Amino acid sequence: MKLYYSPGACSLSPHIVANEAAIPLELVKVDVTTKTVARDGDFWDVNPKGYVPALELDDGQVLTEGPAIVQYLADRAPQSGLAPVNGSFERVRLQEVLNYLTSEIHKSYSPLFRPDVPLEVREERLAYLAKRYALIERQLEGRRFLFGDPFTVADAYLFTLTRWARVVKLDLSRFPNLEAFQKRAAGRKAVLDAMRAEGLIPDSKAA
Repeated sequence: MKLYYSPGACSLSPHIVANEAAIPLELVKVDVTTKTVARDGDFWDVNPKGYVPALELDDGQVLTEGPAIVQYLADRAPQSGLAPVNGSFERVRLQEVLNYLTSEIHKSYSPLFRPDVPLEVREERLAYLAKRYALIERQLEGRRFLFGDPFTVADAYLFTLTRWARVVKLDLSRFPNLEAFQKRAAGRKAVLDAMRAEGLIPDSKAA
């Protein structure tokens, strides 16, 4: 399978999940500005939506949308515990959180990455994100991860999105549970390996 990614983008989430599940992936870097693939080709031919992640399966089919991709990967390695069994109520709860993250957190960051975003829009989006993170802060109370001790695909997604806070200058100091979560997630081997592979942190082997 091939994962089309851009360093530090939301494609980091399925990259982490694949590492956690011990699923080998061929990484294909995408220039999200020019919509070209690092080696050759037009990314629009891979994903007509024009954004990462995209997962090309061994039979040539392409799966898009991060929440769908991470669940697909988790189901390929059920022993990993990254997602509850499909059809269970626990799985519905996981999907509930994934939907919240993609619609309320992920999409709220998007305008903040535009250099020409008006100041009033920027301030409104930062305030909106703070309100939405407040709910996550409560869910993390007394928990290592979103659903307790197990690390799930939702945690990989939350970690990926929340890394963007520093870039857009969103102060998370009011959310100690969230900050502790970020540190715990950042220390996982699967997370470290994914970030090294994407060039987000130094490669220890090269040090």
